Amino acid sequence: MMQIWQVDFYRSPVQDTSGQILWELLICDATRSFEYTATCPQSAANSDWVGTQIQLAASHKLPDIIEVFRPQSLSLIQAAASKLNIHVQPTRQTLALKQWLQDKQYPLALDKPAPTPLPENLWGEQWRFATLPAGELIDVFAERPIPILSIPESLQPINLGLASTVSVPGVIIYGGRQSLRLAKWLEAAHPVALNYIPGEPNGLILEAGLVERWVVATFEDADVAAVGKNYQQRQQQSRGLHFLLVQPDDSGMTSTGFWLLQTEK
Repeated sequence: MMQIWQVDFYRSPVQDTSGQILWELLICDATRSFEYTATCPQSAANSDWVGTQIQLAASHKLPDIIEVFRPQSLSLIQAAASKLNIHVQPTRQTLALKQWLQDKQYPLALDKPAPTPLPENLWGEQWRFATLPAGELIDVFAERPIPILSIPESLQPINLGLASTVSVPGVIIYGGRQSLRLAKWLEAAHPVALNYIPGEPNGLILEAGLVERWVVATFEDADVAAVGKNYQQRQQQSRGLHFLLVQPDDSGMTSTGFWLLQTEK
């Protein structure tokens, strides 16, 4: 069975008795049935120390994958893991680790850059808000020959405990000739969530990667804004679950990319 760890290595808010800054390594699995923690002075906070601690935590069996959510600790952990032939996966979905940090009352907020406009050469022809019943979401898309398909098991409606009749909100982008190029760009960006943000103008903001943010669309139309507000409200009923679909056109005959997403808690 594949062993996956969630790992964080960052400055601890707790100092030692002499007031020296400490760095703390936290390691757990998805259920927190396994937890490991170690601290070192800032002068020793390097990839060699992290690698040694990973080996100590592992005892005899190293993990197959290490998941990291914090950009500031990613390169150090990657450097340590590469020497041990462990794959590191940047992801925001380190729920057990984040809960552990909250339990310890450690600050969790990450600095996020201002949203960047989506590259113009990728933008499609049209887009719209949509909904699909939770019971149909997987069946409709899992059976289609879609080039880029992202349906994480943890986000499948049945695993979130959603009734099949719950309406799951989403956004459909009609990409025209740019459809495949847009879908490939999105795949590389690792979409996390697509949120409606009211303002002047209103916007659709894509959360991607660890802290990246992209402006997918802006609009001032009051009717579209009303639908956008409804889209965001529906996410409260769907436990944050929503989808992004890229199609060449509105014929419904072909789809280029599909992602199940979840707004961060």
